[in-house]
Amino acid sequence: MPPPPSNPAGEDDSKTSYTEKLRKKSSNLASRIIDHVNMGPKLSETVKGKLSLGARIIQGGGRGNIFKKIFVMREGEELLKASQCYLSTTADPIAGLFFISTEKIAFCSERSINVTSPNGQLIGTAPYKVLIPIMKIKKANRSENVNNPAQKYIEIETWDGFEFWFMGFLRYEKAFNNLQKALSLVQIVEEEGFILS
Repeated sequence: MPPPPSNPAGEDDSKTSYTEKLRKKSSNLASRIIDHVNMGPKLSETVKGKLSLGARIIQGGGRGNIFKKIFVMREGEELLKASQCYLSTTADPIAGLFFISTEKIAFCSERSINVTSPNGQLIGTAPYKVLIPIMKIKKANRSENVNNPAQKYIEIETWDGFEFWFMGFLRYEKAFNNLQKALSLVQIVEEEGFILS
C-alpha cells in the first residue's frame, strides 16, 4: 500500500497547532476564572458581588468613569488599565477593581465593608480604597504561589515601607505589563528632570 500523500504546505499541522493553542488559551482563561471566583469567601457571595460590580460599571459608564469619580484624575493623567482582582488583607482577600494610571495605582472594593469604632460598635459601611501615587512606589514584583504556580500575585512596595499584595487577576500579564509601563513613565520623567507633584 502506498504511503498517504504528503502535505507540503503543512495545512493540517498548522490547523492542529492553532486549535491546540486555542484550547490551551481557553483552558488557561477558564482556570484563571475558577481561581478568581474561588478566592471569595462563598461562591454565592462572589457571584452576587460580580453581578453587582458589573451593574455598577455599566451604570457608571465604564471602568474609566468609575475611576474618575472615585479617585479624581488630574489633567493629563491617563488610565492605562482597570482589572478585577483581590487585595490581600490580614482578614481575607477583598474583591474589587485595580486601576493603573500614569500617576497612581488604586483599588476600590466591589462591596462596602463595615466600619467600626474602637469599642467595636458599627459606625457604617464604606468601600475599601487604596491609592498609591506612582512616585511613592519603590518596586513592583511578580510572585506566584509555590504550591499552585497558576496563582499569581503582584506585590507593590512603597518607599515608606508599606506592602500591598494583589491577586486573582483574570489577565495577570496585562495588568503587570501596564504597571511596568506606568513605573517606566515615571522613571523617564525623573531622568528628564521634570518634577511631578
